[in-house]
Amino acid sequence: MSSESKEKFAIYEVFSQKSPSAGFMHQFSLLAPNPEAALLMARENFMRREPCINIWVVNRDDIHGLTPEERASLERLDNKSYRETKGYGDIQSRWRRHKEAYEGKADTTRKEG
Repeated sequence: MSSESKEKFAIYEVFSQKSPSAGFMHQFSLLAPNPEAALLMARENFMRREPCINIWVVNRDDIHGLTPEERASLERLDNKSYRETKGYGDIQSRWRRHKEAYEGKADTTRKEG
């Protein structure tokens, strides 16, 4: 392959969807001369390995993300930790303790009465 023809090739990212309700997941990257060839290569390489209902092939140059400096803007500026679910992990044990305390109280009142 000459260097002239190699320059025309681009890297494509392949995403697949396993079911209508599932999201797309990144599978692999491939080198192809155009989107049509990339889609054909993705179908040949991926479809025979795993069942899926849809494939996306995206030129890597068309994917844009945040720089490390820009990612800092994603940090929370407010203190609204009450919106996070981390405080609800022990709800079942709390209910169990309250139930046991309630049932224990009911038992002692029955015995006294």
